[in-house]
Amino acid sequence: MEFKPKRPQKEIKYEELRIYTEEELHNYSEEELKDFKIKHSIPMLEELEKGPWPSFVTDAKREALRRKKLPKDRLMLDQDVVDDLLGQLELSFEDGETHWKHGGIVGVFGYGGGVIGRYSDVPEKYPSVAHFHTIRVNQPASKFYKTDFLRALCDLWEFRGSGLFNMHGSTGDIILLGTTTEQLEPIFYDLTHELDQDLGGSGSNLRTPSCCIGKARCEFACIDTQNLCYELTTHYQDELHRPAFPYKFKIKIDGCPNGCVASIARSDMSLIGTWRDEIRIDQEAVQAYIRGEIQPNGGAHSGRDWGPFDIQKEVIDLCPTGCMAMEDGKLVINNEECNRCMHCINVMPRALRPGVDTGVSVLFGAKAPILEGAQLSVLTIPFMKAEPPYDNIKELLEKVWDWWIEEGKNRERLGELIQRKGLPKFLEVLGVPAAPQMVKMPRTNPYIFWKEEDVPGGWKRDIKEYRQRHKR
Repeated sequence: MEFKPKRPQKEIKYEELRIYTEEELHNYSEEELKDFKIKHSIPMLEELEKGPWPSFVTDAKREALRRKKLPKDRLMLDQDVVDDLLGQLELSFEDGETHWKHGGIVGVFGYGGGVIGRYSDVPEKYPSVAHFHTIRVNQPASKFYKTDFLRALCDLWEFRGSGLFNMHGSTGDIILLGTTTEQLEPIFYDLTHELDQDLGGSGSNLRTPSCCIGKARCEFACIDTQNLCYELTTHYQDELHRPAFPYKFKIKIDGCPNGCVASIARSDMSLIGTWRDEIRIDQEAVQAYIRGEIQPNGGAHSGRDWGPFDIQKEVIDLCPTGCMAMEDGKLVINNEECNRCMHCINVMPRALRPGVDTGVSVLFGAKAPILEGAQLSVLTIPFMKAEPPYDNIKELLEKVWDWWIEEGKNRERLGELIQRKGLPKFLEVLGVPAAPQMVKMPRTNPYIFWKEEDVPGGWKRDIKEYRQRHKR
């Protein structure tokens, strides 16, 4: 099905929106940059400029020099904002602790999320970053951009912010680093009215859903990740912009088990493309790999002489479930034992392909190590179809939210609630049967507590009568 946006998309033309001339954007030379010193001493930060790798310190110095050479009326923030940012960071290195404090919630009218308040706890030393708010901007699915949009966004942020970006945050958003409270509403107006762009999620709400490149470029994608990501983002705008959850909730969508956005490690709801029929095998291509006519791994390991390709050692013996074998010169797969690790497909992509009955595996509860330590998401639904308008996925998601909002403590991620209440309770809420693959380790409690509805014929018991016979 061809993807179509829900409303007409505005065409962004940089020449109509640009703020700065080419001369203003290229107003210093590389020689000037070599001799340039910011107004603070930053010896530890300058250590990060040494070595072969690009340095954010050098990038920040470039921005500081450009701002120094722009007239003051061409900037809405102090010219020294980047200098003071680097100076405060150097102080943080010296003290071994951050000098940002949480000074309350800031935002734009009608939105509870999207803007992260940042205040310096040493404003007398670094007045230009006394408040240095961060804005999250909703990235397009798979992060496809036109240069006109990026250039217009850069001009806007140069004018009303620090000029510094983070492309991208771990959620996926475009991160605009550093502006003042007075500039928030003008920035929001320009983003929505001129650039046709919305804020992302921040706070205790749905964070901006993100996805891998999907069927746009990847031959392994089992689902249309971009369409699904777009649908969830637009359908749950209220949950994204008006925080009403116990804590943040992230949705990440991987097109296949290779997991290019690491959804299993970084999202409360992981949607991973998969298949439930058999892996497709081209036996002629298998023989071509064995004869050395096709390079394994798409030629990714061709920099050294590894010797001839050995399908037994490099594919069959490395199958985690041992479901592959060569029989009578043909590769055979016991698909019922396959756990979709993708190793064999990655090694021999021209011989092996995912099946054609595709959908998603749904996992819940991944998080970073803040309260209870890092957690990977747990497989909850091994397979469900993922077809527009994705009502089955929305229904499942809303069941999870209803339970989490009711039972979750403040700042308790979904994974921590599952850990506290137990996986059996979570499965009961969703109406999903338990599966052996969900067992982390053999149980140590020898008692099984049956529910009356689980026992044929049920039973009758009077707790008062029982207590009479078994007094405490």
